[in-house]
Amino acid sequence: MLVFVGGYTDPDRNGRGKGIYVFRMDGEGRLAPVSVLGGVANPSFLALHPDGRHLYSVNGGVASGVSAFALDPAAGQLTFLNRQSSEGENPAHISVDRSGRFAVVANFSGGTVALLPIEADGRLGPASDVVRHSGPPGPHPTRQDRPHPHQIPLDPGGPFALVNDLGLDRTYVYRLDRQPGRLVPNDPPFASAAPGSGPRHLDFRPDRRFVYVLGEIDSTVNTFAYDGERGVLTPVERLSTLPADWRGDNSTAQIVAHASGRFLYASNRGHDSIAIFAIDKASGRLSAAGHVPTGGRTPRNFNLDPTGAFLLAANQDSDTVVPFRVDAATGQLTPTGQVVEAGSPSCVVFLDA
Repeated sequence: MLVFVGGYTDPDRNGRGKGIYVFRMDGEGRLAPVSVLGGVANPSFLALHPDGRHLYSVNGGVASGVSAFALDPAAGQLTFLNRQSSEGENPAHISVDRSGRFAVVANFSGGTVALLPIEADGRLGPASDVVRHSGPPGPHPTRQDRPHPHQIPLDPGGPFALVNDLGLDRTYVYRLDRQPGRLVPNDPPFASAAPGSGPRHLDFRPDRRFVYVLGEIDSTVNTFAYDGERGVLTPVERLSTLPADWRGDNSTAQIVAHASGRFLYASNRGHDSIAIFAIDKASGRLSAAGHVPTGGRTPRNFNLDPTGAFLLAANQDSDTVVPFRVDAATGQLTPTGQVVEAGSPSCVVFLDA
């Protein structure tokens, strides 16, 4: 299995990364370095094409672009193809739709989301649609001064793109119209979050009946029932990602549902932990199941491998990726004992090669 790690390279953003790191992971969760593709500005989030032969990256910060790469899975080597404007400042997230025809990108500082066609050879074309968010900002005086689209994941089984806007306390829903290449606002166009929560990342339960939205500012996980036919989110509950006795500063970062649909994980930056939740099959509600230290500082990202056997935590401020073994019965995490170096890591993506 190949593992791709992106991060920040710009010293102005405290970036110490060298580019996109490629590792190979064996059946015991051990990582071995394969290659590093340098010369990529702030590849802070990555997405794979369904063909397993192309990789896409945002170019975060002032770079404000998106880049395409050809991938040789056998060699674990990446080759730069081209770069396009992200149509907004500081892109934070990119996804590729399951048809492989489009990439979508969320521009955190620019307040826009964009749809870019993917050519037959894997290159990115200029944006075919750009949507600018607007609305009353949230109550936080500095984090919510204007729209801040943070993530744009695609419904794995439907035509919708969901966008968490940290600045507006909203999760927008767009229908991906592939024929002209447009993002069409859904009806209703968004679901509202608690004021000041700052929606950052979300994930679908594998059966698509529920969506879990992470509040970055207030350190919460918010459960929504999801109607995948209509693209409608209905709030169910809201829980803290922190222990009851925690009094320090914290912000959340990543949230991932286990492939079994039984467990949910969320990362805390400050508490520097992965929060573990058990998911009730019928109601989608969560039960807190503990916290595990990530073995480093500021876990900006983590991901579960496709089998659900391992979790890799990317500790941005300690320049490490730390593997954990996942207990299939309880969802609990146990460090494998390995610590891998990668500069300012902020994204982990798997390819079962």
